[in-house]
Amino acid sequence: MTPTLVRRHASHAGPAPRVDRRARARDWSEIQERMLVPLYEAVHERLDAGPGTRLLALGCGSGLALLMAAARGAAVTGVDSCPERLALARRRLLPEAWDTRARAEARLVQGAPRDAAGQGTPPYTLVTAFEPLGGLGDDTEEAAGALAAAAALAERGAPVVLAGWGPPERCAAASVLRVATRSDDPPPPAPRDGLEEVARRAGLRPDGSGRVACPFGYAGLDSAVRGMLSTGLFDAAIAATDPQQVDKELAEALHAHQRRDGTVWMPNVFRYLIARTP
Repeated sequence: MTPTLVRRHASHAGPAPRVDRRARARDWSEIQERMLVPLYEAVHERLDAGPGTRLLALGCGSGLALLMAAARGAAVTGVDSCPERLALARRRLLPEAWDTRARAEARLVQGAPRDAAGQGTPPYTLVTAFEPLGGLGDDTEEAAGALAAAAALAERGAPVVLAGWGPPERCAAASVLRVATRSDDPPPPAPRDGLEEVARRAGLRPDGSGRVACPFGYAGLDSAVRGMLSTGLFDAAIAATDPQQVDKELAEALHAHQRRDGTVWMPNVFRYLIARTP
């Protein structure tokens, strides 16, 4: 996840990946984003998100987690640096079918966490950063800076939720991510205390954690390739080679997870940390 948090893949040096950003955003919204629904549900339930909750979501993407929180009665604000994903989030969160009050309490902002501050905006009571940390490379400093900026907009003692990949032996997708690193070795997983370290650097106090099963399931290889590419984790590999080569290698890696009926299934576990603002 850039300034909004986990859009790390956009910060690689070199030429911009040759990708169709609108198509990628649509694939994220229609294929990949739903894979994290168990994580969203677990966090919302544990923290009792609902009426009275003022939620700030970093890296909100196309808004599925926000929609789920709004359905529970929360007033939601989403921040993201990707205009294509935000356009899809607006369609989800600001439809004409909603009543005036509901639409007024859903706010979407393109930019950094500080851009979610507004004159007369009350402090947020919950901050979430659901895009998983620790997938590729060291994103500790960038994530800590974004979380610190968001925490400054929240009330004292408010929960801030970070998410990360679970142990590689419990994440089938770890083998597929090798394509992104252009290596035969699996990407280094985040250490067990990685989320805690990010929280501490952001000035937050760790206060509990949990694990959630988030299997990745696809109708076939084509949708699996599109879904994985939509995460943006493979953009650097595309820039270094070409889209066709990465597509080919990704399809080959996913083939190991294809079942007899053609579907692709990858069991994964994600970990989340609850931290508190000072």
